[in-house]
Amino acid sequence: MLLLTGATGLIGSAALRRLTAGGEPVRCLVRDPRRLGAERVRVQLAIGDLSDPASWRHALRGVRTVVHLAATERDQPRATIEEIDGLAAARLLRAAEREGAERFVWISPLGAAPHHGSRIHRAKALAARAVAASGMHTTTLASSLVYAPGDRRLLRLERLALLPAVPLLGSGGARTQPIWADDVAACLMRVLEAGDAAAARYELAGPEVLTHRDITRIALRAAERRRRLLPVPLTVARPLLRAHEALAGPTAFATWDEAQLVTVPMLASGGTADAEELGVQPRRMADVLGV
Repeated sequence: MLLLTGATGLIGSAALRRLTAGGEPVRCLVRDPRRLGAERVRVQLAIGDLSDPASWRHALRGVRTVVHLAATERDQPRATIEEIDGLAAARLLRAAEREGAERFVWISPLGAAPHHGSRIHRAKALAARAVAASGMHTTTLASSLVYAPGDRRLLRLERLALLPAVPLLGSGGARTQPIWADDVAACLMRVLEAGDAAAARYELAGPEVLTHRDITRIALRAAERRRRLLPVPLTVARPLLRAHEALAGPTAFATWDEAQLVTVPMLASGGTADAEELGVQPRRMADVLGV
């Protein structure tokens, strides 16, 4: 039995389709099964929440492999980024060990470090420390910026394109290697197929180094909108987004922590080498978005 968290997310939904198509027995830890769509009748359901360790007991029963893809880019009503992306991952790992699971596969952003400027990267670094100390067979998929057509980040850009000019955080010069969620899912499947022969860490990145400015232009072309880009200094954007989040709460259009992800570099030292080692040739963002 394989336990999958984050099954309704970008990577998780792509991975779940592949797992069920291959006949893999899958149990999904979810808050709302309806978000699984048609896949919910093909998997076992464990109703639970990463912020509630007591709900994991049933989810982990009889599980051999844990694939932990759940994460958040903003504080949730019941838990912070640090609690979900950091503490919950470490606690899930320890709970899996106690229940006799043999493998733990999870995803983390490239560049995660304890003193990183991004709360998300710092939280993931906390989880990585627990993974490194585990006695289980663990595999870390360290990815650059993950995207998919219609994802929240791209939809946000489409909505901003209704304005005469699209705000661009900072100079827009932060460099990443965007990788399609389906390509990450394909790499994950190869890691699962490799079993204990899989390496302890893979760096997953797309074939192009793009700045945030480049990504914004590609997204606007995909939305068939021509707009001027308006740089907004981070010193201005941060208090505005913090104030918006405080006022709007969970319904905020964007948060500073989400926005900050496009202002930090996320580059793989070997480019697409690790993905290719797993038999996956990542596609260009423009090709995926059809522009």
